[in-house]
Amino acid sequence: MINVSIRFYEELNDFIRADCRKKLIERQLNHCTTVKDLIESFGVPHTEVDLILVNGNSADFACRVNDGDIISVYPVFESFDISEVTRLQERPLRNLQFIADCHLGKLAGKMRLLGLDVEFRNAVSDDELVAAVVNDKKVLLSRDRRLLMRKVIDRGYLIRSQNPDEQVTEVIRRFDLSSQLHPFTRCARCNGILERAEKNAVLHLLEPKTRLYFEVFFQCQACQQVYWQGSHFSAIEEFIKRFTVKEL
Repeated sequence: MINVSIRFYEELNDFIRADCRKKLIERQLNHCTTVKDLIESFGVPHTEVDLILVNGNSADFACRVNDGDIISVYPVFESFDISEVTRLQERPLRNLQFIADCHLGKLAGKMRLLGLDVEFRNAVSDDELVAAVVNDKKVLLSRDRRLLMRKVIDRGYLIRSQNPDEQVTEVIRRFDLSSQLHPFTRCARCNGILERAEKNAVLHLLEPKTRLYFEVFFQCQACQQVYWQGSHFSAIEEFIKRFTVKEL
């Protein structure tokens, strides 16, 4: 038998049983295993972990657990320099591209309003989704922790909230994206790039009242969707101000 002690820090406690949170947990194992497998046996996806200390020394996910080990597991750090130890999530976290799973369509649309690159795949299998994440080197956003535990997924985030606005806040905080927001540059429908369009060029796509009352238009270069500052625009502006005017 292998006896180990493990503690999870900060938001990683969200994933484990209430009686195990914020304290050293004793675990008895009947076989040798890796630190990654031990961590995920508590329900914590490896994509949420940025630093592991085994007996005070930095370790990676492949480290084998030994009898008597004391293991400390920390979440992703965006504001602190831990460069002297083994950081488990790749850097830099800039110019990120995301893929949202089938449960997060509203989140994808709202992130696109802020100019973030978010692909949304609704009618695909989990295997197809994972393949896209790996092949395109994108960050998986999911409500399914088992999906994020797949070994080939090296970057992802488990969305906690069920409220789309709160989900946006989660992602921006987690990946430190406040300085990366460029509202009204992406199509909320398909994620394509928006460009200014001459009214005459899109006239055939407009309703009669839109032709009469509006002069400034933008068009998606991918799906050809046309945008203008209609009655819904004030609500969109208020949403965007929440993330671009004040700190999260």
